[in-house]
Amino acid sequence: MEAVQSSVDMLWVMLGAMLVFFMHAGFAMVETGFTRSKNTLNILMKNMITISLGSILYFIVGYALMFGPSSFGLIGTEGFALSGVTDIGFFVFQAVFAATCATIISGAVAERMHLTAYILLTVAMTAIIYPIVGHWVWGGGWLSEIGFIDFAGSTVVHLTGAVAAFIAAWKIGPRLGKYSGKTVNTIPGHSLPLGALGVFILWLGWFGFNGGSTLAADPALVPPVIANTLLAASAGVLATALYTRFRYGRIDGTLTMNGALAGLVGITAGAANVSFLGAILIGLIAGIIMTEAVHLLDTKIRVDDPVGAVSVHGIAGIWGTLAIGFFDVNGGLLYGGGAEILGIQAVGVLAVIAWASLSTGAVLLLISIVTPLRVTAEEEETGLDFAEHGSQAYSMQDVLRGSSGRADNFADRLNQLGDERPASGKV
Repeated sequence: MEAVQSSVDMLWVMLGAMLVFFMHAGFAMVETGFTRSKNTLNILMKNMITISLGSILYFIVGYALMFGPSSFGLIGTEGFALSGVTDIGFFVFQAVFAATCATIISGAVAERMHLTAYILLTVAMTAIIYPIVGHWVWGGGWLSEIGFIDFAGSTVVHLTGAVAAFIAAWKIGPRLGKYSGKTVNTIPGHSLPLGALGVFILWLGWFGFNGGSTLAADPALVPPVIANTLLAASAGVLATALYTRFRYGRIDGTLTMNGALAGLVGITAGAANVSFLGAILIGLIAGIIMTEAVHLLDTKIRVDDPVGAVSVHGIAGIWGTLAIGFFDVNGGLLYGGGAEILGIQAVGVLAVIAWASLSTGAVLLLISIVTPLRVTAEEEETGLDFAEHGSQAYSMQDVLRGSSGRADNFADRLNQLGDERPASGKV
């Protein structure tokens, strides 16, 4: 029976790993759908390179730094290239998590960051920055020792990636045409159906993200974790739809899609620690604060984030981590406990923000010495598909060619949409 149980547990974790891997398809679809068609191939290449490079680097360096024997609670010291590691299934599951953290950056810097610079930043994220945070929380480091709770990664994965994304987006500046004086121009994505497909793929993958984090096919734990994941995401959608209807007079499509992701990010830290009602409340609040965060980032802080990655993964990640202090059924404030859990959660959030900010800033400074962080204005206007890859994702000339034999210029106008005019004026 022990052998059978071990095999079932292994199969469950491997299924979770495959679902998390499939999330990279979701990230690729969301990012391409929410941006312009002239940059689609570039975004697809970034996502494919992220999972491939991230897996190799996590194998060589990252896993050891994250799960090796702890040095002063700060960093792992053994297991490089899986030397001495016997649980290969656990490595696979953690490797796809590492790549997920790195790919959050891709959406925030879309349409203007050099591919080479992005790849170098991915190297730092998957080899050093993310594994060190992971060691603090999941590898026996100092945050785990003080009682910090992050079941599947609201802080470890999502906040770490979002902070790095914010620093990178702020450093390289907004896309051309995003800001005209005090006016904030909306640069529309070219395919919202593609973006919606990506959201549904991510939602599906999240059942493996959270469910697989049980690390065993536990019939008492897995169903509630997946149920909480479903309920929080659903609540995030409904909250965002209703809130945008109230705030803007209409249900905003892209924000509502991101509402699902905000609910998912929010529940990730406490999926095994909160009740079903708690999961719904976490998702409801996540959708609302994400919506306000997008507006604040866009119009006040003026950091251009084409897909809302910083708000979805960062702000909702902070909320989900702190929410455990309120909703933990074994000691949260709403269950008769004191403020101890909330205080510990806040310390962890602040520590991760500080580390991710400083390390990402230092890495970007070093990268800028080697290669430009941003493409030229001419390359940005042409589109990174041609500038970086000499090709394009969509070939429309044959479809649009008229009887005269000359290609219609509709495709060019489509690619320039957003450079020339805002979709809906001011935000």
